[in-house]
Amino acid sequence: MSLIRKMLSVMAIVGVLPIMTAHATIVDRIVAVVNDEIITLSELNSNTEVYLSRIGKKKELGQNAKVMNQLRGMILNTLIEKKLIDQEAKKLGVVATDTEVADMMADLLKKKNISREQFEEQVVAQGSSVEAYEAEIKDHLTKMNLMGKEIKPKITISKIEIGNYYRTHRDEYEGKAAVRIKQILILVPKDADAETRQAKRNHAEDILQRLQRGESFQVLAVEYSEGSAANAGGDVGYVEKGLMMPAVEAVAFSLDIGATSGIIKSPVGFHIIRVTDKRGAGIKPIESVRSEIIGKIGDEKVEVKFNEWLKEQKEKSHIDIRL
Repeated sequence: MSLIRKMLSVMAIVGVLPIMTAHATIVDRIVAVVNDEIITLSELNSNTEVYLSRIGKKKELGQNAKVMNQLRGMILNTLIEKKLIDQEAKKLGVVATDTEVADMMADLLKKKNISREQFEEQVVAQGSSVEAYEAEIKDHLTKMNLMGKEIKPKITISKIEIGNYYRTHRDEYEGKAAVRIKQILILVPKDADAETRQAKRNHAEDILQRLQRGESFQVLAVEYSEGSAANAGGDVGYVEKGLMMPAVEAVAFSLDIGATSGIIKSPVGFHIIRVTDKRGAGIKPIESVRSEIIGKIGDEKVEVKFNEWLKEQKEKSHIDIRL
């Protein structure tokens, strides 16, 4: 007995095959066969529900039969492709491990700076679950492993390609003007009253007067600044245009190197800055961005080659769609 027939027999036993009520309602059925594996209507419906919940258009799209049919067709195609990827990954022994999934999940929670419980609340609100999300991570990692095994070793990138990419994407490698500053920041609470704000400003004025009398910016920053760079003597480092608060940026780029500002008022408090260096905009040399370019060209080539590989898999596989 073939694997498919065995599956059908099991499905009949556990009640997954088409079940008819007195009104002939189909509870579940096979919507696609991919080689020796099946995709059921319940799988398709579940994936469609999750997708609609995530994009927040469940009610809107659910009332449009034509759009829903197109969407279900797209999702079924994705499920078929997933089957093909899983089947090949199993053959090559590159299915993502539970450890790989756990590591990626831990990295995700760390980047989001939230607990697993908080993350679970988010995905449940989207109509999914942490377990389903981890299954998606496993699918993604399995695909990456497969691409690393089957596609990436066949990718080559020539010096000519690197040069051409650099020339046609010069705008991406245009360095922005930047200024290096030291800062003393006196924070003001958002709900501070007028008296508190004035006291904070007076404190900033006292510090400015001491700077003007020749006291060390670095020492005063360590002692009084409430900014993140206080322990480094207020040295913020180089900051490109567009990354500072507008009021601070306007002053920073207008000062000469070595000059100290007056009191700068911003939404977070009062700033005193000193410009220690400047560097202008200009094209980054190709040597400094070569690795980045190779990565971008490589990613593009891998994606193209993977789509070609997937097309070949579809052509040589037995795929029976019954939607």
